[in-house]
Order: sequence, then structure tokens, then C-alpha cells
Amino acid sequence: MNVGYARVSSTNQNIDLQINALNKYGVDKIFMEKQSAVKYRPELDSLLEYVRAGDTVVVWKLDRIARSLRHLINIVETLKSKEVDFVSITESIDTTTSLGKFFLQINGAFAELERNLIIERTKAGLQAAREKGNIGGRKPGLSPDAIKKAKAAKKLYLDPDTTYTVDEICSTLHIGSKATLYRYLRYLKVDLKGK
Repeated sequence: MNVGYARVSSTNQNIDLQINALNKYGVDKIFMEKQSAVKYRPELDSLLEYVRAGDTVVVWKLDRIARSLRHLINIVETLKSKEVDFVSITESIDTTTSLGKFFLQINGAFAELERNLIIERTKAGLQAAREKGNIGGRKPGLSPDAIKKAKAAKKLYLDPDTTYTVDEICSTLHIGSKATLYRYLRYLKVDLKGK
């Protein structure tokens, strides 16, 4: 069975060109995505669940099904694991042929190379920053809102006239956890009772 997938990134765009090309190719069923969704594509998910061994997924162009080369390779690998072939009409890619399989393998190798180069550049950049004395990560300290809460917590924690428990202080000041309260108090150099 030939299963088509068509996508437009907004409801204003016309999907007819893709549908016509898919019908001309001879698809039996079409999954259509008509929304701007970079990460979540429910129709693509439905298509990947629907196809069975021996089916062929057909698209008008590669950019209609995949966000990136890595995403395309992942989709094709998913199809391959289900024994489903893949065809892109415009680019003349057809995994039912040896040349089509070879083309996708080469693209997969380039995607892997690109990923490894990005990792190497990131590591080199972090190492260079460390050598200059830049540690990276979040700067130590508290936000202005957290400092206000910390000061209020300090008053309640150290007030000799009241006996607020740590849980009561957290609840009163809407502090998410005891650990956060203790971090606030340590920031203000409070001597923690029994800590």
C-alpha cells in the first residue's frame, strides 16, 4: 500500500499541489498536516503508527516530512525497522532501489559527521572558556524576588517571639521546599539550627 504524507505550515497555504502529486504517484491513503508545528505533528505520528511491512510512504518533497536531515534519517530508520519503504517524488529518492538506499545512507553519514563536529566544537569552546577562567553555568546568587523571600524567611526563622516551623515558613512564603529555604538562609549567612 502506498501511503502519502502532505504538510503545509499554515492554514493559509494550499496543499493541493502536494495532494495532486501524491495522487498521480498512486497513493491509497493520505495523511494531511495543516498546522504550524515544528515539534508536534499528530498526522505524522498517526502515519508512522498506521504503516505496515510492505507499505511505502510517499512525500512530495523531503522538507514536507522532516525538519532536518537528522529528523529525516530518524523517520527513515523508523520506517526501515517496520519494513516500510520511503519515496520522495521531487528528489527522486526511492528506498525500494539500491541507489535510493545508498543516497539515504550517505545522508545519514553526513548527519552523523555534522553531529560529531558540533560536539567537538562545543567541547573545544568550553575548554577555551575554562582556560580563560570562565566556568560557565548559572551565576551564583538569588534573583531579586528570591532575595525578598530570603529576607522574610530570615526574619521568621530568627524571630525569638514566634516559633515558626520550617514547614510553616515554606508554606507562608510560598517557598517550594525545605532545601530552597535552607539555601536562602545560607545565602544570607544565617546560622542554621541543627544544620
